[in-house]
Amino acid sequence: MIKWFARSETGNVAVLTALCMPVLIGGAGFGVEIGYDYYEQVHLQQAADAGAFAGAVEQRRGSANTLVVSTGSGAATANGAASADTVTITPNGAGNNTVTARITRNEPRLFSGLFVSQPLLITVNATAALSTAANACVLALDPTASAAINFSGNTTSTFNNCVVMADSISSSAVNTQGSAQVYVPCMYAVGGVSTTSGDHLTSCSAPQTGQGPVGDPFAGLQIPSATGNCQNGNGANLQPGRYCGGVSFKNNVNLQPGVYIIDGGTLQANANANVSGTGVTFVFLNNASISLNGNATFNVSAPTSGTYAGFLMVGSRTNTNVGNTINGTATSSMTGNIYFPNQAVSYLGNFSGSGGCTHIVAKTVQWTGNTTVQVDCSSYGLQSIPVGGVTLIG
Repeated sequence: MIKWFARSETGNVAVLTALCMPVLIGGAGFGVEIGYDYYEQVHLQQAADAGAFAGAVEQRRGSANTLVVSTGSGAATANGAASADTVTITPNGAGNNTVTARITRNEPRLFSGLFVSQPLLITVNATAALSTAANACVLALDPTASAAINFSGNTTSTFNNCVVMADSISSSAVNTQGSAQVYVPCMYAVGGVSTTSGDHLTSCSAPQTGQGPVGDPFAGLQIPSATGNCQNGNGANLQPGRYCGGVSFKNNVNLQPGVYIIDGGTLQANANANVSGTGVTFVFLNNASISLNGNATFNVSAPTSGTYAGFLMVGSRTNTNVGNTINGTATSSMTGNIYFPNQAVSYLGNFSGSGGCTHIVAKTVQWTGNTTVQVDCSSYGLQSIPVGGVTLIG
């Protein structure tokens, strides 16, 4: 009997099964743990994508790096990054006009903790880049204004290879009304575009709405302060310097190259005035503004090199609630950037810059004059104003 019991194999399966059960359970556990860790990595990748994208949108807006970082971090947290995770948002981390997001997480081990005491480190990365769909020659910076860019009256405006862009969220951020005729590759807006039969879009089938806001392209420009003695604005030959309380141009006036600081008041060109100058920049401080009479001839151009290359008119960022009226005869020419970041510009004149090189960046732009404008103006010192969105590239 004892020998038979020793030779019996009827209990071997049970024994072997008992011995293998820890391995079988461990294998199943490892499979579950791997699947869970993969799920967590995918979830974390979504958070990184959201952080990079939101940061890049903020960078496109022209915000400071600190705001780009906080916005990206907030988006990553809102989309799955936990408080214990390490979230790193880096502006220009993968080259110019990019934002990178990196998230690391120490994931506690489950079954594998029987063999490895260190937590599993999960790291994900994402990169978003600013894309350029077009270049603008008119940009309205107001974030909420209705008709931030407005074409009205009997205007016929032609934009060659450049678009118009409004940062406003209004449903009519770009507006065309009356008998205005606008020939433009495309119209862009953060909000909406109100169109008529007078809109002629030559490169897109419909206005591009819901776009990301475009930051002030000239936000880094240093605007000079009002220093030096006040100059006499009368005379036929004026020198650069500070002009207090405005200037009134009469008859024939020749402007020598340089920076003309208009310290308060209004720069005016009376009827039949004939003003000319090359290499000229007007800077408007202390709520100064410009008002050109429709019968005046104004032939001026910005410098093509130096600190103010391409800038014809610059308004202080502290100027508020003061509009600017730019008018002139069909023989007038104003070449350069017209930049009033916190002021409205009413562009009434039937003229444009040499070769169509007049670009306007202002709080709002009202356009009723006839003109032709183009984007390729590098030879006149003007830089491009990119318009576009944000794309995840990695």
